[in-house]
Amino acid sequence: MDRRIRKTQEAIKMAVIELMIEKEFDQITIQDISDRADVSRRTIYLHYMDKFDLLDKLIEEHIDDLRNICESTDDDADYRDAGLLWFEYFESHSLFFSALLTSKGSLFFRNRFLAFFIQELEKENNMSEGSNQGLADGVNVDIQFLGAAIVGVVEWWFKNGRPLSPSFMAWRVGALLERNLDADLRLHEGDFHQTTSVIYETGRQSDCTRAPHSSAVRDT
Repeated sequence: MDRRIRKTQEAIKMAVIELMIEKEFDQITIQDISDRADVSRRTIYLHYMDKFDLLDKLIEEHIDDLRNICESTDDDADYRDAGLLWFEYFESHSLFFSALLTSKGSLFFRNRFLAFFIQELEKENNMSEGSNQGLADGVNVDIQFLGAAIVGVVEWWFKNGRPLSPSFMAWRVGALLERNLDADLRLHEGDFHQTTSVIYETGRQSDCTRAPHSSAVRDT
């Protein structure tokens, strides 16, 4: 991409981020963005269809960056390692996340943000179609809950001016994820084996209770 085009796009994106900190996205006009970025309206329309297309591309850019960060981590990395990469990225792009996660931010972004975390947690827990259905259902519920919890924690972090370091946040969030998902996995596996044992024992008891009745019938 030409350096001038990149510089223009960065100015436009920065303008919309700054404006979203100041007011609701619905109240922002193309003229507002034009004035803040010091570019013409025509220039904005050369790069984006409208302000919604601009926001969509801006969000997708950051989600793609986060996804690439996750894919570049070592296979033996745990939730705390991944969490540190997340929170360091959040901090280095604090203006964007502050704008999008505060009350004046975009609900659309929050939903995309949540979808990203759920997808990453599903991948980490190998939620494939071949998984045991009972186990998959239980872990899916936990992943939905924990994904929303992560988004909530990140919102709290930004709304309160990032009072704790990225390393501390990564340590706490990572520990909570490991504690809940790993323990839940063991719990559901235990339930599965226990249920199998109960079914087996119930079958044996049924055979035992049927045997005397059958003998009595033959005796008569």
